[in-house]
Amino acid sequence: MILGIDTSLGTAVAVVDADGVVRAEVAGDDPLGHAEVIGDLLRRATDAAAATAAHGTGLPASGGDVITHVAAGMGPGPFTGLRIGIAAARAFALARGIPVIAVPSHDAVALGVLIAAEIEGRRSPRFAVVTDARRREFAYTVYDGLDDDGLPVRVTEPALVPRDDLDARLDELEAARLDASAVPAALLALAAARALAAGRGLATAEPLYLRSPDVTVGHAPKRVSA
Repeated sequence: MILGIDTSLGTAVAVVDADGVVRAEVAGDDPLGHAEVIGDLLRRATDAAAATAAHGTGLPASGGDVITHVAAGMGPGPFTGLRIGIAAARAFALARGIPVIAVPSHDAVALGVLIAAEIEGRRSPRFAVVTDARRREFAYTVYDGLDDDGLPVRVTEPALVPRDDLDARLDELEAARLDASAVPAALLALAAARALAAGRGLATAEPLYLRSPDVTVGHAPKRVSA
């Protein structure tokens, strides 16, 4: 089973099996409270997944024992929030000796839209997943259908654009606008499961930060006086 963790918007945690069945899914909507809730959400998700894994077998299971991979949402997202989820994913995987699968956060949103279109028997038009980057900017990624592995086809990589320029940019790309207020961790984990089955990667290990952190280490040495 795959544990999905994303903190690019709110804080989302889910456990999905290789067939895409959601074993557990929990989330916190506060965009500023990732560090305060991530531990509790991880415990709740893994405990729920363990309970479903043990159901009907008569055997106890601990939360971490049922997880075989961790899917980390790599953004785009703000520096402080995004790194909390990535650090949690890497720490969980390191403690259990299991792999981390990097997934662009917008891919999870796009996968949900495209699966829904497939279920309804229609083809989704080209669209852009858009998230609020604050400071009068938006992050967007354009998608056009599913590939043979059942994964969203990216027309563009994640990019940042001023708020007032977004619609014109999407018109140039002939993409409908889809504003996302949350990233579903279950779909993040499902994207990882499909990538794993296809033997391919979806992202590098580098986080997709929206911008550099506001606080930086100074380069000039400070004078020390007695």
